[in-house]
Amino acid sequence: MDAITFLKQEHREVDELLASFDKLGDRAFKSKGRIVAKICRALTLHAAIEERHLYPNAQAVLAETDLVLEAYEEHHVLKFLVEELEALAPTGERYTAKVTVLKELVQHHVEEEEAELFPQLRKALSKEQLDELGQRLAEGKQSLMSVAERGTPRVSITMTEEKAKRSKSR
Repeated sequence: MDAITFLKQEHREVDELLASFDKLGDRAFKSKGRIVAKICRALTLHAAIEERHLYPNAQAVLAETDLVLEAYEEHHVLKFLVEELEALAPTGERYTAKVTVLKELVQHHVEEEEAELFPQLRKALSKEQLDELGQRLAEGKQSLMSVAERGTPRVSITMTEEKAKRSKSR
């Protein structure tokens, strides 16, 4: 599966989870907690593989990289929202509001990727390159899922990498 098809499929999965959250009643705290845990895991894995594989490729082949830099920043904000949601109880006063903000950020991010970044990448990369990138994305996700299953907290997968990058650049 090529990279763009793979990522669009991931986007649809998160959309479905967010829609499931929206359908829950105000007092469905256990269900909200379970769905938000799935959303946080999916977004953390997705952001990590995009940052490791997609964005470096995009920066290498696209003449204009502002869109990629903005995507990195959106991921940065997303990681903090995920971390805060994981620390909140579903009964918390700001829980649903925080999920709503996360949803709006994700929708904006997906819209930009699918309408702007992906078409540019489809023009810049061959079918073989997109297929190879899709394979790396899938393998990267599988690898991170294995790490997470061994007990590494979801957010720390990418937050630790972010901190390491910052310390190296100092």
